[in-house]
Amino acid sequence: MTAIEVSGLSKAYDGFLANDDLSFSVETGEVFGYLGPNGAGKSTTIRTLLGFQSPTEGSATLLGHDISNPVELRAAKRRIGFLPGEPAFDRNVTGEEFLDYQAALKGDSRREELLELFTPPLEKQIREYSTGNKQMLGLVQAFMHDPDLLIMDEPTSGLDPLKQEVFNTFLREERDAGKTVFFSSHILGEVRRVCDRVGIIRQGRLVTVEDVDTLLERGGKRVQLHTAEPLRESDLALDGVVSFERVGREAQFTFTGEYNALLRALGEHDVVDLEIDEPPIEEVFMHFYGDVNGDTGETESTGEQRDADDA
Repeated sequence: MTAIEVSGLSKAYDGFLANDDLSFSVETGEVFGYLGPNGAGKSTTIRTLLGFQSPTEGSATLLGHDISNPVELRAAKRRIGFLPGEPAFDRNVTGEEFLDYQAALKGDSRREELLELFTPPLEKQIREYSTGNKQMLGLVQAFMHDPDLLIMDEPTSGLDPLKQEVFNTFLREERDAGKTVFFSSHILGEVRRVCDRVGIIRQGRLVTVEDVDTLLERGGKRVQLHTAEPLRESDLALDGVVSFERVGREAQFTFTGEYNALLRALGEHDVVDLEIDEPPIEEVFMHFYGDVNGDTGETESTGEQRDADDA
């Protein structure tokens, strides 16, 4: 049985399609990343799946339960942990009082274990919490009743890098223990570290569903470098250089080719500084999935051309 099954799901607001004919499935025991830029329709999908709003068209099941049937949806929710994108708390209660209330509703068999990993100051009123502490409190409540399916909207938002890594490790362990995780993100690197498969949504439509290795192969790396002498794209003469731009002695481009070849090519130049990172998610869309009109978007420009276009 699949943990989540979505078929032709659409949600319209005053004629605007926030979700447009979505169809995908999430297998039991996998971490599935729902990836897209802010405003792509990720949160709308989650709110519809959990019954906070009704779909305009289409259907979906959670753990085999039809989300359009209130009785079945309630049965599914007993086995689901949920972390919204912006958790809403009563600011006048302490973190401990909030968790006590949640425990009375759904149980808290894993509460102490989770509080060793995520450490919100339970004795303080939530009004005194930082964004990161609120997020950790939300994570504890999402997992503490030991659910079979976790649905989370931007779960690492506000966490510092150390807690992000704690969360990523914990998520992989939960997957290995048989849990199913569905979470939205706009950060490609986050999805890369923890997900088995990914669905990409753009402007309300599902662009692709594929395994993470395939996504990374297409996405390449974003290269930024500073050279002693200005570097031209022709100086590299490499396959896989996309969207080369240069301003003075600083150049940047997306590289989808063979990395040893890139290093050899750069070795012929006096490199002052070099940074290689995941490409912004918008670039993955632009270069590999096309724009909204179906164009590939694989255009290349120099810094001078870009300046002229901006003018």
